[in-house]
Amino acid sequence: MEKDLQKQLNIILQGTEDVLLVEELKNVLNESIKKKRPLRVKLGLDPTAPDIHLGHTVVLNKLRHFQDLGHKAILIIGDYTARIGDPSGRSTLRPRLSPEVIDRNAETYMKQAFKILNPDRTEVVKNSKWLKPLKLEDILNLTSRFTVARMLERDDFKKRFKGNVSIAIMEFLYPIMQAYDSVAINADVELGGTDQRFNLLMGRELQKEFSQRPQVAITMSILVGIDGTDKMSKSLGNYIGVDEPPEEIFGKVMSIPDKAMMDYFNLLTKLDKKEIDDIEHSIRKQKLNPSIAKRKLAKLIVENLYDKNRAEKSEEFFDTIFKQKKAPDKVEEYILTENDIINGKVQLANVMTASHLTSSKSEARRLINQGAVKVGNKKIKDPNSGLDLEYINNKIIQKGKRYFRKIIIKN
Repeated sequence: MEKDLQKQLNIILQGTEDVLLVEELKNVLNESIKKKRPLRVKLGLDPTAPDIHLGHTVVLNKLRHFQDLGHKAILIIGDYTARIGDPSGRSTLRPRLSPEVIDRNAETYMKQAFKILNPDRTEVVKNSKWLKPLKLEDILNLTSRFTVARMLERDDFKKRFKGNVSIAIMEFLYPIMQAYDSVAINADVELGGTDQRFNLLMGRELQKEFSQRPQVAITMSILVGIDGTDKMSKSLGNYIGVDEPPEEIFGKVMSIPDKAMMDYFNLLTKLDKKEIDDIEHSIRKQKLNPSIAKRKLAKLIVENLYDKNRAEKSEEFFDTIFKQKKAPDKVEEYILTENDIINGKVQLANVMTASHLTSSKSEARRLINQGAVKVGNKKIKDPNSGLDLEYINNKIIQKGKRYFRKIIIKN
């Protein structure tokens, strides 16, 4: 375990939004060093969706920092709290998920989370282990420790109450159940995004009620999407998926605005503060081209999710497409079927959808109309025109700058 208190503090505090309280963090770290007892650092994940993106990995990266310092990560899969759904930032009740869907999502979460975390220093536990056995008497005991006034201090509840928007009693149970998770595992530290501040503080309060030392609550900044404006979100389409191909991740990182780059360095890499400050200073003094710094960032992120070799190959792939303006050496092939051919002509929108270049024919038609699709070196602008079989055979369809499919006709 890393024994230098100040070094631990520097690593832990980098990229954090808020720490409640810093003096308490110093005390628990100091005690941890003296007693050679790793801290129990909690992170709760509700598997409400099958995939995670880089925005989710901000807290995972911080949890990895704790692991690298010798501490124990307690990853709580909120299979029981997910049945309610976290009301954070919500103006309506979340739709309820079935246990089967939650379990499927949890499997994917684990696979993707361990791209960041060290499995040997991670304890994974589902909160149904202690929440499911609770009897009504136990739940009444928990709820008696908080008031309605306290619950309405929470921003989203306060806004909904003032706006006469309904709040289900069940939603009040969510922060209480998350707080009980901290009691159940006797957490020393809990991590979360800034939207989780209320829930983390509830954990502190409930631990005091159970005569435990209150956990240190650490909130992390929210990562902006690749548009550099809004919070990274799948619904906004400005996200980078953890399970995306490394070439795609590299290309997307290279597309972020320069103004967002330093936040990505701080929240998604293992570089220390001095290294990041040096990069920022060099850019500001025009000693370092921002595009060079962004390449370093893209390689670090890919390496963190895959490995160094894949990161280097991703950079080569990027140069092939954007510098040399050529198709990559290896392109996924798509074999034409009878469904792709109408009256002896190939319908491009059909092929793009069938080969998974686009998610729908309407998306394919829109991109063709925008001039974002090439077949070979020819830009196709009419979504209704059919292409001759002889022309399209062994040709590469290019969508935008980074997406390719090679069309094959088999006799």
